[in-house]
Amino acid sequence: MLSDDDSSKTPRNDSLIGNLTGYLDTRIDLVRLELQQKMSSALVGTIHGVTLALLGLLFVVFVSIFAGLALNSAMDSAYWGFGIVAGFYLLLLILVLVGVDKATFQGVANKVLKDTIYKSDKRQA
Repeated sequence: MLSDDDSSKTPRNDSLIGNLTGYLDTRIDLVRLELQQKMSSALVGTIHGVTLALLGLLFVVFVSIFAGLALNSAMDSAYWGFGIVAGFYLLLLILVLVGVDKATFQGVANKVLKDTIYKSDKRQA
């Protein structure tokens, strides 16, 4: 005789439970792989950005020193060239502080991140 407990353990139910367990394991592995890929991409992007920023900073520093020395030589002065270069950067700082709103930077950041997130999401919604 078959009881209610015995009828729930049919081969079909075991196969269904096995398939569901396999599906869940596969989904977990897929999520882990996607997370690992996104973390790897973020790390590479961060390293790339920091490297570009450092090289850009070095370029600006050395061009500024060159411009200061060139102005010093042109003006027959030991310090006015560097004063002019410093004044130029002060003017740039004032223009950015007064003229450029944070909303501009936020809009650019939102656009870049939105495009990045939607392009990297390969799932169909």
